[in-house]
Amino acid sequence: MKTRAASGAAMPASAKKLRCAVYTRKSTDEGLDKEFNTLDAQREACEAYIASQRAEGWVLVRDRYDDGGFSGGTLERPALKRLLGDIEAGLVDVIVVYKIDRLSRSLMDFAKLVETMEAHGVTFVSVTQSFNTTTSMGRLTLNILLSFAQFEREVIGERIRDKFAASRARGMWMGGKVPLGYDVRDRKLVSNEDEAARVRRVFELFVETCSGVETVRRLQADGVTAKSGRPLDKGDVYKILNLRTYIGEVTHKGNVYRGEHEAVVPRDLWDRAHAILQVSPRSRAAQNRQQAPALLKGLIYGVDGRALSPTHCVTKGRHYRYYVAQRVLKGDAHADGGIVRRVSAAEIEAAVVDQVRALLRQPEIVVGTWLAARRDVPDITEGEVRDALHRLDPLWDELFPAEQARIVGALVERIVVGPEGADIRMRVEGLAGLVRDLGVPAAAARRAA
Repeated sequence: MKTRAASGAAMPASAKKLRCAVYTRKSTDEGLDKEFNTLDAQREACEAYIASQRAEGWVLVRDRYDDGGFSGGTLERPALKRLLGDIEAGLVDVIVVYKIDRLSRSLMDFAKLVETMEAHGVTFVSVTQSFNTTTSMGRLTLNILLSFAQFEREVIGERIRDKFAASRARGMWMGGKVPLGYDVRDRKLVSNEDEAARVRRVFELFVETCSGVETVRRLQADGVTAKSGRPLDKGDVYKILNLRTYIGEVTHKGNVYRGEHEAVVPRDLWDRAHAILQVSPRSRAAQNRQQAPALLKGLIYGVDGRALSPTHCVTKGRHYRYYVAQRVLKGDAHADGGIVRRVSAAEIEAAVVDQVRALLRQPEIVVGTWLAARRDVPDITEGEVRDALHRLDPLWDELFPAEQARIVGALVERIVVGPEGADIRMRVEGLAGLVRDLGVPAAAARRAA
């Protein structure tokens, strides 16, 4: 942009030099890439006005204060902040704008700006609106102009909100973060089949497990990721489960409308997931514990070598679980006295779990597990094995029942129950596989580095 040359009479020697800063602003960045844009037009008019006041000692400062693409309804603008900093540093005497709404459209914000200006002896000039703020009439005129500027901003905001609401009612995509399962083409959502399969997998696992925690664990085990490529977490899962976009709908201020985009989740799958969501997480966890497979199924035997089978009963509203000998199940009332007819599931499972957790803390077990794990992961360290086993112990109660059963199955070889008690036989080699699951990521990351 070419700056208009100063004209008029030369500045008298007695005139006080007034350093003038031109501030320009445009609410949108549309057209700012042109060689001569609206910011240039504002600045040219302001520079011409400063040149006309040369006889009064007005001189243009070199710095430019241009805010392109920033609303006048906020003071959070980079050029404006820089201008205020220069005012406080005593580098500016006069602020020149094309119209007062270029500086602010908010009466309250403008009052703050005026307070800052007055504190540093800075005056304010609008080249298209003549008024003098040193008089009461000038201040009244300024407040009236600012009130209309604020009114205009609020009317524009209402129009935008009304247009947005009308567009949402028509099911249109109005921008924002593109959800997993979709891409944007021609300002419309279109299905991304690879990502849509991940979304359906989230719903299917949640319906199957009735647990957000277990859903996340299985998703991460399967390598299911978000759009950015990071693993899905619990927050992601619940956002996906509650986003009506996936059934072809859009929402706005509590209202639901049919969207222009196609659904990627069947309605019946959505309904089943939301029926589960209506139940509190605590209640779902209790139901999962009751419906979980018996922890020691296939591992517990009587002294006769025959497996004990899990069973349960409900007495006075309370749920009781047992492992029962095969002879009892077949109605043999005269079972041999050396055979344990029935054992409390809670008691025997607690005893086995205590054995497993104690095993994780034994130094010789750590060393043996490390040596076994090195066969598959040569660079895994003893410290990584120890950390993996120690992490598992305090987290045991947080594990999903199916995961507890998997670990017990890997570590317990056989449980034989007799009149004298229970003989629990462990298989330490099962810990190697468990540690590989927990410890390999650190070793893999070290190899990659």
